[in-house]
Amino acid sequence: MKLFIYQHCPFCVKAAMIFGLKNIAVEKVVLMEDDIDTPTQMVGRKVAPILQKADGSFMPESMDIVRYIDQLDGKPHLSGATNPAIAEWLDAVKNITAPLFIPRFTQAPFAEIATESARERYIQRMTNWVGDLDQLLADTPLYLQQLQPHLAQLATLIQSESAVNGTLSEDDIHLFPTLRSLTIVKALVLPQKVRAYVETMAKLSQVELLDSMAV
Repeated sequence: MKLFIYQHCPFCVKAAMIFGLKNIAVEKVVLMEDDIDTPTQMVGRKVAPILQKADGSFMPESMDIVRYIDQLDGKPHLSGATNPAIAEWLDAVKNITAPLFIPRFTQAPFAEIATESARERYIQRMTNWVGDLDQLLADTPLYLQQLQPHLAQLATLIQSESAVNGTLSEDDIHLFPTLRSLTIVKALVLPQKVRAYVETMAKLSQVELLDSMAV
């Protein structure tokens, strides 16, 4: 199987996580940001992640991929119940976290934006989404201040560093990618319990954190 991804993409992280959690081999192929043809030929539109199954067929949509791989051997890993508080937390912070990691993503050495044309396209796409990237970077202290009480709340929700609800569930698939994205923010100090969860989940899912490129 092959998994077509962008290295920065939280949705791609979701798909990659299930392979790591289940220790299933998969070839990861990075799509270029300005490569429209390849994903369009696969699934009819520019999107990532895309799974190429063993039979050669293609499957888009991160959670469809997660559920397909998790059920493939009849022994699902994501057997735990979800907690509505996790979805509520993610919804509450989405307009705080994106302004922190998006402008930093545009500066990072991700393979999908390694060429000038790919980076320019990505910068334009992100600017259209979140606004002036330089201004967002300048406003980092404000966003960090807004995020801190939410992180403190999250620490109270984490039941285990190896599963947010004590047993692996789809909540982990949704939560970890956002927290992983935040590791690119150099000035951010995660509460100890949150940091322990992030580091443990990174090891279990075999997904690298972004500390090495933090700005």
